[in-house]
Amino acid sequence: MSMLTPPGMGGKYRITGDRYPRMRRPKNRHRIVFAAIGSALSLGLVGWGTLQLIDVFTGGGGTAHASEDKRACAAEGTPSPSAKPLPKPAAITVNVYNATTRSGLAKDTADALRKRGFKVGKVGNAPSAYDKKVKSAGVLLGSKTASNGGAAVLGTHVAGAQTKTDARRGPDVDLIIGDAYRKLAAPQDATRALTALTHPAPRPNSDC
Repeated sequence: MSMLTPPGMGGKYRITGDRYPRMRRPKNRHRIVFAAIGSALSLGLVGWGTLQLIDVFTGGGGTAHASEDKRACAAEGTPSPSAKPLPKPAAITVNVYNATTRSGLAKDTADALRKRGFKVGKVGNAPSAYDKKVKSAGVLLGSKTASNGGAAVLGTHVAGAQTKTDARRGPDVDLIIGDAYRKLAAPQDATRALTALTHPAPRPNSDC
């Protein structure tokens, strides 16, 4: 019997050799797995918290805040100054002059303007200062007051016409027909252009 064998223990319980057996605690794999998952979750929470702090201190608002800001800017655009009430066609006297080589153009245009409610004054050939010298659709000539009133309304019916002023004091407007003129604008197009004049779109907010 070995010296390591306690008295009374023999047979299969006999301990032989000159070393003590090492008693190891069995490994618990579940605890290791749970510890790894807990560490990963902790690291994730720490990273998320760090990003939130950076966002707060740098003033960042994220995509949602940016979208809200854009919607607010669109809704709070600075209104454009109210346009001055424009005269009705019946209150506008138009003198129609032909500066082209096409005969009868002044009369035909005058008749078309009359059907649209305008008052027609003089009809004939353009004065020498403009005769055969207007390459655009036409020139709307009137006083400074008329340029923002009667000329503006008439201009919605003559696409591409240029507006000029002279020293006259009356409210009448001259339509000097040029080479690029073909016919008056379609009624629906003239209505849209007039609506844009009377209801201008709001200006974007400068803070956006």
